[in-house]
Amino acid sequence: MKALMKRVKIKSKQVILSLVCLVLGFILAFSYSLANSNQDEGSNRTDGQLKQEEALRDQLLDFQRKNNELQEDLYEKQEKVVTMEKSFSKEKQIYFNLAEDAERYRMYLGKTKVKGPGLKVTLSDADYNPEEENINNYIVHEHHVFKVINELYIAGASAVAINGQRLKHNSYVLCNGPVIQVDGVDYPAPFEITAIGDADVLNSALNINGGVKDQLLNENIVVSMEKEKEIALGPLLGDS
Repeated sequence: MKALMKRVKIKSKQVILSLVCLVLGFILAFSYSLANSNQDEGSNRTDGQLKQEEALRDQLLDFQRKNNELQEDLYEKQEKVVTMEKSFSKEKQIYFNLAEDAERYRMYLGKTKVKGPGLKVTLSDADYNPEEENINNYIVHEHHVFKVINELYIAGASAVAINGQRLKHNSYVLCNGPVIQVDGVDYPAPFEITAIGDADVLNSALNINGGVKDQLLNENIVVSMEKEKEIALGPLLGDS
């Protein structure tokens, strides 16, 4: 009986030991399988990330290439814009010059009102001298007026008037007895000649030694000059 019990215990121990080995083997196998599974999953995830990074890098390079192309295109267009601006600037300057020329021509023809600083020159007859037999030797003649007008134009006057009557490109001045006729209109002395322009330049031009003023004084003409801050001359009316 004891021997039987002993064999039963031995067999029980063997069964328990077998069960323990079986469970341990299952655990080891499961752990190994789980480790391999995790390793495979980690490897697959890394490959995917590499592929994604490579795709993003390719996309970034493509964007940089397109950006460079766009910058080159932008630079080309900017150069065209600069060229066009220079061309427009030249054309604008040409139009501006033409407008200035047109304005000067209108001013010269008397088609527009003008005003600005200038010089007023007054020519008066000399005092009566009973010892002078020829009266023409102390009165203002048209050639005296012409000398003043011509010198003023040469000095840069943009517009000139005689006793308020503006001169035009084809004006004429004639002596008619004791008066001077300007474009058919008679004016007695004194004769006031107004000119628009640089007053200092106009004044200096007439005051040159041996110039117009000295010549007039030598011919017994009374000459006075006055700089004006503003002289206004209206446009010529009618057929001019």
